[in-house]
Amino acid sequence: MSCSVAVCNSPVFSPSSSLFYNKASSISPAPESVTLSHSHLNTPVFSSPSPSAASPASPFCLRLLNPPAKLGFRSDSGPGGVLKRKRPTRLDLPMAPLGIAAPMPVNAETPREESSEVEREGDGYSVYCKRGRREAMEDRFSAITNLQGDPKQAIFGVYDGHGGPRAAEFAAKNLCDNILREIVSPENDSRVEEAVKRGYLATDSEFLKEKDVKGGSCCVTALINDGNLVVSNAGDCRAVLSVGGFAEALTSDHRPSRDDERSRIESSGGYVDTFHSVWRIQGSLAVSRGIGDAHLKQWVISEPETKILRISPQHEFLILASDGLWDKVSNQEAVDIARPYCIGTDQKWKPLLACKKLVDLSVSRGSLDDISVMLIPLCRFI
Repeated sequence: MSCSVAVCNSPVFSPSSSLFYNKASSISPAPESVTLSHSHLNTPVFSSPSPSAASPASPFCLRLLNPPAKLGFRSDSGPGGVLKRKRPTRLDLPMAPLGIAAPMPVNAETPREESSEVEREGDGYSVYCKRGRREAMEDRFSAITNLQGDPKQAIFGVYDGHGGPRAAEFAAKNLCDNILREIVSPENDSRVEEAVKRGYLATDSEFLKEKDVKGGSCCVTALINDGNLVVSNAGDCRAVLSVGGFAEALTSDHRPSRDDERSRIESSGGYVDTFHSVWRIQGSLAVSRGIGDAHLKQWVISEPETKILRISPQHEFLILASDGLWDKVSNQEAVDIARPYCIGTDQKWKPLLACKKLVDLSVSRGSLDDISVMLIPLCRFI
């Protein structure tokens, strides 16, 4: 699922439907935070196809064409009858040193809608995002590490927007902070689970109060706290864990084709049918949970499902990704491809390269969707 959006081609919306910065955490005084809302600690550096291509991190290049003979000259003449050219008004353009990203506020970095690719190697994670056929990137991500000054505590998220990027952008800016705000001093798993749920519900409620809200977003988050891994999702973004090389899905996709989701929708007065072989709510939306989707809020709930486990040495790495990956690559394939880059000595770790290889494989198999892949080596947090 994962500017104008070609709704008729969207894997989430049917033709009949209408169309990472991250705030500083209230828990940590100075965490490193990235939001692919597209947001990170520093502005992501976007590659340009040529040295002359303009980017947010490069200076403007201003080219003045020679004006026509009758324009830009005074009516009076200087010595010898030669016309004097009138100087144009001086333009003061903000410039940044070549190759250095313009500074951004701490905890405020996010992928831009027009970006075709975004990559980030942070403290304890790597992420790579690639835009699909749409004019605007609708995927986002967020990362807050070093919670409360503890390098072994962090929270990550991947968000797949539909019907535009606004909901994914909002979730990337607010969801992790809302979850952390709800977690004060958890004493057991049930309290953590309830705190995460309140964080999701609060984010959904806040987004629906925004003006002219459009679209929605699937979400998957991973909180690492005191040696526990707390994974939650609403929608079809997925979390897959490598356990000694074997893939273990920690989330279950929320789609109308799931028996329990279909029963919930129909019991509340909605209906589920197929369009182009895809099950949809009210003939429109292909996911049954997420942030936003105001016009379908009666059936598209924001309540997440959560799984909690204790991190052990056999838990090698975690993959968080949008359905742009999972629609084309199986859980075990993803683990098999990423594993050589995420185990062994630190010198052999290349998790960003693993993210890129997974994205490239999905594209080679025909994915036209936005694809976001985040990889988190868990040994870093034991």
